[in-house]
Amino acid sequence: MAEMLSLEDGVLAVRSARAIAEAETEDRICDVDFPETFRCDRGVFVTISEYPSGILRGCIGYPQPIMQLSQSLPLAARGACNDPRFPRLRPDQAKRCTFEVTVLTEPEPIRYKSSEDLKSQIEIGKDGLIMRYRRYGAVYLPQVPVEQEWNTDEYLGNLCMKAGMQEDSWKSGALDFEKFQGEVFSEVSPGGEVVRK
Repeated sequence: MAEMLSLEDGVLAVRSARAIAEAETEDRICDVDFPETFRCDRGVFVTISEYPSGILRGCIGYPQPIMQLSQSLPLAARGACNDPRFPRLRPDQAKRCTFEVTVLTEPEPIRYKSSEDLKSQIEIGKDGLIMRYRRYGAVYLPQVPVEQEWNTDEYLGNLCMKAGMQEDSWKSGALDFEKFQGEVFSEVSPGGEVVRK
């Protein structure tokens, strides 16, 4: 995967996500003047985690490159504060959380003939997944199976369960999958150093 953002841009992305999210928790607006590198259409996710436990506090984003990163990043940051799976993030909580930004490549369909063929096309630690079937759908970022220590079967099974389906639904051959890669930039501690993961 070719580098999409420099470390400097990654630091800006994370710092901006934090500033926008903190403003959102205080019912303020925070406008950021992004450089030209943020004018490309990119999928992006903002993840907010409790520190130091790493417990997820919010993760919202756009898997498809439907708008410029300069537009999708602020929307994802605001959305992560209001992730419907959790109570709305409060200002004091935001200051105690770490922020992570994952910039995505364009998803590509996985064409497969069997469950084994599907598994052979997925690389843990590299590929994020999107699954769709009728009204069901779910996304996992590339870092999730690594953090959870899942093998490929567990990755696919958990993706199906996240979508509200049976764990072994991925073996049916009826589901549509796409894969993508991501550049991950994360705070080491709340408001601290930003590193490329």
